[in-house]
Amino acid sequence: MPRVLLLEDEHAIADTIVYAFETDGFEITHVQTCMQALDLISSGGYDCAIFDVGLPDGTGFDLCKRVRRDSMIPILFLTARSDEIDRVVGLEIGGDDYVTKPFSPREVVARVKAILRRTEVRERESVVASSGLSFDSDRQVFRYNDVVVEFTRAELQLLITLFEAPQRVFTRDQLLDRINEDPGAAFDRVIDAHVKAIRAKLKMVSPDAGQLIGTRRGLGYFLDM
Repeated sequence: MPRVLLLEDEHAIADTIVYAFETDGFEITHVQTCMQALDLISSGGYDCAIFDVGLPDGTGFDLCKRVRRDSMIPILFLTARSDEIDRVVGLEIGGDDYVTKPFSPREVVARVKAILRRTEVRERESVVASSGLSFDSDRQVFRYNDVVVEFTRAELQLLITLFEAPQRVFTRDQLLDRINEDPGAAFDRVIDAHVKAIRAKLKMVSPDAGQLIGTRRGLGYFLDM
């Protein structure tokens, strides 16, 4: 359940936003001052923050600058200001998006969902890049530390499946289905053989590369990135 922090001093606006997020499955905390928001963000545990710009003890812009000293939590601004310069300032100081009042609470939810999707993609790409393994979808080839590693069709499909969902454990049956092998072949440990071959080919590039494919005993395989 994603956790969202809402900083908004107008109760009527806050109530509609809180209701929209809760009905969409989010956990949302509402505060009314910059100091309350800063304390909660410092404690961690939130996936996204929503800041009103005009507040009793400061501005959402100033708070964003303080937050950005220590945190990269995604931030969405809410404001009555519609001037382009205000939107530009909000984004340049580290905001991720901007919604101008009046707005639909559902639009705010949709904007936060989009921010979280982008954040998830960036985090996954960062993790993948640090592992040394990359996939060229146009050429359908994998590289490890920029060295192309050749795989058979089945090995390639298996590795793509693992690569697209790092840390997710796939059972042998799921992997057999992804590579379009006969499910009955599971008795011959076909997936085990493919994984062994992939590990061996990766190890030819670097001894550590073979450890990228992890085994969850009794369950299946995952890409450890």
